[in-house]
Amino acid sequence: MDPITQYGLECSLEKSPQLMLTPIEDADVVVVALDKVDAAALDVLESLEVREGARFVVLVDRGWYADPASVVASGVRAVLWREDTNVQALVRAVVTVATGQAWLPPSVQGRLLDQVQQVQQEILSPRGLTTSGLTAREIDVLRMVSEGLDLAEIAQKMSYSERTIKKIIAAVISRLQLRNRVHAVTYAIRAGLI
Repeated sequence: MDPITQYGLECSLEKSPQLMLTPIEDADVVVVALDKVDAAALDVLESLEVREGARFVVLVDRGWYADPASVVASGVRAVLWREDTNVQALVRAVVTVATGQAWLPPSVQGRLLDQVQQVQQEILSPRGLTTSGLTAREIDVLRMVSEGLDLAEIAQKMSYSERTIKKIIAAVISRLQLRNRVHAVTYAIRAGLI
C-alpha cells in the first residue's frame, strides 16, 4: 500500500528480462509487500482483484502471526523476509512461483509441516485417510490399475474378491466426484500418489 515500496518493487522487477509487468488482474504472480502476515494481511490478499489461479509472492517486513495453512490456502506460494531479500532473490521467487513451485523460509516450512503432521495424526489417520483423502488400500488399488492389472489380478494380489475391488474403485470415484477409473488413476498420478 506504500507508493514508495510499490515503485521500488516495480523498478526492481521490470529490470528482469524474465518478467513482464502486467496489471494485477492479468498477472499470474502478484508481488505484495506487507508489514506483517496476520489475519488482516490475509484479508488484504483476498480483497485484491486478481485473476483465478494467480499466486502471491509476499515480501514481509516485520513478522509472522498467521496460520501457515491459511496463508497457503489464500494463494501465497512465496514468502520473503524483507531484510534478507535483494532484487535477485525477489526475481528468483517470482520465477519459481510462476513455474508452479514454492519459495518458503525454513521457519514457515517447519510450521507448515508441523500442521500437516498434526492433521495427519489427529484427524486423517484415525479415519484411515491420507492427506490426499484416499486410504492406503485405495492408493494400492489405483496403482495396480495404473499398471494395467485387471480386477481379477488386483483381487488376487490383495486377497480380496473382485467385488470388493470394484467397491473400492467405485468409492474413490464417488467420493472424489470423478468420472471413471481412468479419471481416478489420473487424479492419483497428479496428486503424486502413484
